[in-house]
Amino acid sequence: MHTPLILDGGMGRELNRIGAPFRQPEWSALALIEGPDFVRRAHDAFIAAGADAITTNSYAVVPFHIGEDRFRKDGRVLADRAGQIAREAADAAPRPVTVAGSLPPLFGSYRPDLFREKEAAGIADMLITGLDPHVDVWLAETQGSIAEAASLRKAIGNDPRPFWVSFTIEDGKGVSSACLRSHEPVEAAVHAALDWGAEAMLFNCSQPEVMAAALDAARKALDGASLTLGVYANAFPPQDEGAEANAGLSDIRADLDPPRYLRFVQDWLEHGAGIVGGCCGIGPEHIAAIRKAVAAG
Repeated sequence: MHTPLILDGGMGRELNRIGAPFRQPEWSALALIEGPDFVRRAHDAFIAAGADAITTNSYAVVPFHIGEDRFRKDGRVLADRAGQIAREAADAAPRPVTVAGSLPPLFGSYRPDLFREKEAAGIADMLITGLDPHVDVWLAETQGSIAEAASLRKAIGNDPRPFWVSFTIEDGKGVSSACLRSHEPVEAAVHAALDWGAEAMLFNCSQPEVMAAALDAARKALDGASLTLGVYANAFPPQDEGAEANAGLSDIRADLDPPRYLRFVQDWLEHGAGIVGGCCGIGPEHIAAIRKAVAAG
């Protein structure tokens, strides 16, 4: 098993687990507003577990979650707070830790059909401006379509920091094809990522069972081109593509304990992943199991 870069796990569910202010529709943004110390505790837990990179708690700092009025008034301040907390946690770590600036789907997770290009730039600019002083890399994550990701890449502009893009892929019951939730093929996403000058392309917030096929499709499409691949899966059951975006708290699968999740991670490494971690429902204990296995070789 080669040595990968290890990401953190799912911030929202970790905040909920440790008792942070947490509810819909604000989701993980509520802790930034009412209990930012909890955000630091969550980052510290993932660092202590062995994460090489932590992701800013900016995923829900969008109008969809905190409302149009609050976003206009406080969006930049909250993004700055998310970046600052992550930066302070990384700087306090006993080893180098990368801060990835989370740029989320701007109009709701798993619903690329809700994307509105004309409104995207203004929302993205607010997030990027707030996060800018604090992050080492930009991470456009849980992107359901190429158009979603392209809007964020455009908003970043000529910023010299690395750009990582992570797509969420179809994982409904019986799904085995490697497609984004927009039904676009992974191969098309690879070509887009290369055109954008991305340093890494990942797959996240989908079931672990579908990730190896996505990696295989990406490796084939790369055809020798340089692009680090990665995976950070969630612990949700299959998601209905027609469901209301972020309608409630999804169940967490009981069968994805750290040893079971680690077996998936080891398989992804065999399929070419150079970055691994976890998304919703994957906690510090899962990251610690990955770190232990990587250290053992």
